[in-house]
Amino acid sequence: MPCVHYKFRSKLSHDTIAFEGLHITLRELKRQIMRRERLKLCDLQVNSAQTNEEYTDDEALIPNNTSVIVRRIPAFGMKSTNKRFVNYRPEPSCGSSQTQEVGDSSPVSLVQLLKTENLAEANASEENKLKAVMFQSSLCYYSSSDAMKLVGLLPPNYICFRCGIPGHHIKNCPTNGDRRFASCKRIRKCAGIPRSFLVEVDDPDRKGVMMDRSGKYVIPIIDAEAYVTRKKEKLSFSPQDEHSSSFSTSSDPVPAVLLCLICKDLLTDAVMIPCCRSSYCDKCIRTCLLESDRHVCPTCSQSDVSLDALTANTVLHQEVNHFRNEPRSLHPNHSRQSRSPIPESSTKRRRDVGDNRSRSRSPLNRYTDQKRPRY
Repeated sequence: MPCVHYKFRSKLSHDTIAFEGLHITLRELKRQIMRRERLKLCDLQVNSAQTNEEYTDDEALIPNNTSVIVRRIPAFGMKSTNKRFVNYRPEPSCGSSQTQEVGDSSPVSLVQLLKTENLAEANASEENKLKAVMFQSSLCYYSSSDAMKLVGLLPPNYICFRCGIPGHHIKNCPTNGDRRFASCKRIRKCAGIPRSFLVEVDDPDRKGVMMDRSGKYVIPIIDAEAYVTRKKEKLSFSPQDEHSSSFSTSSDPVPAVLLCLICKDLLTDAVMIPCCRSSYCDKCIRTCLLESDRHVCPTCSQSDVSLDALTANTVLHQEVNHFRNEPRSLHPNHSRQSRSPIPESSTKRRRDVGDNRSRSRSPLNRYTDQKRPRY
């Protein structure tokens, strides 16, 4: 069967168009190619594959077994030598105005120019053509489906976001021209909260109020209970706070073994001095030794005590932490009975240098005895 082989410039393989007879016209070849490739709103430029000669006449006869190269060009915008062939029917023109003839040289009005597809060949001024181009370039952004039509009856739960009164849209609000009008507070919707967790209220100015689907004011039950039971904040620098924050001897006496011998307060970072093995606060004993010219011990008055010889007393450090974390009552007549008091003999054993029995009980003391330099 007679056929013509065609290939697009962007493709590598050839396709075939079959026909009856020995020749096929250029118009019929374009029509069959556009129908087979399902092309719309475009024109075809056909060139010979051997001589690269363009077929310009639509009535030109193309013989059998001819290879052609097809190129797609836009139906308007790019000027072609042959006539445009578009595979669609133009819409009939409506209105009382007569259609322009091809040879009519009268200028086109701006209204008709806005609907013209090929502005390059239109008989109009350059200013009107620029206006038409700017108008047509933004037509794709205006969709009739996106435009909201403010017509018809409003739903019963619709409330104006400006004045808070139902019955009209915000565009038709009577307070639009009033500059002194203050817009109402917007109430957010309760989305994602079950109805069993909500309670209805009547006051829209209540704190934490929201609006449900039916237009009623609701508030979460947990929030409502929290707003009723407010947080009780204590006054700053009140006598009660100072009494509870400090360790008063009348309410909760501190054991003497946990007191610093310099500041007479609870031990902080307890360290042990090597000369008399007394325990102090780390900051207190270092300050005391640095202020002394000969680094004199405040307990046994021994001189030349090195700061590097101070060792941490982990036993007293644990006792201080246990004493701080132990729950105590603020009542002055309350005494700690859950914890057995530290015996007084432990204080004597702490200061007794020659007592080997006290040294053997504390692993820290055994470590300090081995590492302590001898004077």
